[in-house]
Amino acid sequence: MSLFTSIKLAMRNIKGNKLRALLTMLGIIIGVSSVIALVSIGQGSSKSVTDSINSLGTHLLTVNISNTDVPFTMDDVDKINKIDAVKNVSPVLSGRVTLKNGETTTDVALTGSNAAYKSVRNLSVSNGRFITDIDMDYRQKVIVLGSETAQTLFGMENPVGQKLLVNGDSYKVVGVLTEKGGSMGENTDDTVIIPFSTAQRLLGTTHIQQFYAQAKNEASLNIAMMMIERNLYQTFGDSDSYTVANQQDVMDTMSSVNDTMTMLLAGIASISLLVGGIGIMNIMFVSVTERTKEIGIRKSIGARRKDILLQFLIEAVVLSALGGLIGVGIGLIATKIYAVATGSDVVYSVAMMLFAFLFSLVVGIIFGVFPANKASKLNPIQALRFE
Repeated sequence: MSLFTSIKLAMRNIKGNKLRALLTMLGIIIGVSSVIALVSIGQGSSKSVTDSINSLGTHLLTVNISNTDVPFTMDDVDKINKIDAVKNVSPVLSGRVTLKNGETTTDVALTGSNAAYKSVRNLSVSNGRFITDIDMDYRQKVIVLGSETAQTLFGMENPVGQKLLVNGDSYKVVGVLTEKGGSMGENTDDTVIIPFSTAQRLLGTTHIQQFYAQAKNEASLNIAMMMIERNLYQTFGDSDSYTVANQQDVMDTMSSVNDTMTMLLAGIASISLLVGGIGIMNIMFVSVTERTKEIGIRKSIGARRKDILLQFLIEAVVLSALGGLIGVGIGLIATKIYAVATGSDVVYSVAMMLFAFLFSLVVGIIFGVFPANKASKLNPIQALRFE
């Protein structure tokens, strides 16, 4: 019997028992669709984390200083900025302030930094300008508003050039940041930025306890980190006085955690495929029993053992293939529904779809061999006597 004839016969037998075939394929369908949906959602989550970290700035090192006994000044920041592998350095002062424009009042997060902060943190200005080095040098009372803060205080008005009160002091609005959204617990839309020197006076501190350093490129990131750590060690005399966080390390760690969770969930979902395979095997054993007389007739008119083996094996593979294809379709639809309903990113993996489908075929072959082998070994005389 040719392969095409065997496939045609398998399809005819499946059509003759549609409900049983559907129930047999159910485990395969659930397994394949679950693997595709979970992996797509997991990879989308990894992409979202990566994008969130990249939105904070590229090739970024975050330095936190815990030792306040040894003053870390702008002169020390300038030394860091002179390191060959470092492109920009931005000292940071953070706090919360009350803003007032007319009768409108709001509390927001305040950041004091320098002109390089715009490049370091990957910011852009939609209206006006960013703070400049001149603003730093002369401690100008100028302020850049986040898009959400500008909307809260000025509504549809253009805030650039207007005055507002920051903790009771008058500041001039020089710019509005482009809407960016929140990432990694920070929301640049609901914040304000003023010159670092002005922030020192406003917040009543001269200590620099945090700064960002931007490496020239990805290749120089580790070199920049090593040189900054050496410089800080020379300043403080011990490594417990500061921490240097590498953005790439954070990204790799978060991606690794996401990938591990995705693979774990996909592994759990794959168990459904094995359960589906067992279901196929059971149904095929039932089919062998039901068709014992048919097998006896075929053998008596010359069908060889391998013909019977191939016929039942192809039936199992066809069931698995159909279940796999339906599972892929349901997995794609389920993932799309999830993305629309939650607004989350999903990443479709063609390789994972192919893997899930091929795995379903392998399951069909493995679990189809046993009943097919039983059918091929039936004695034709005993099979003809079977009622």
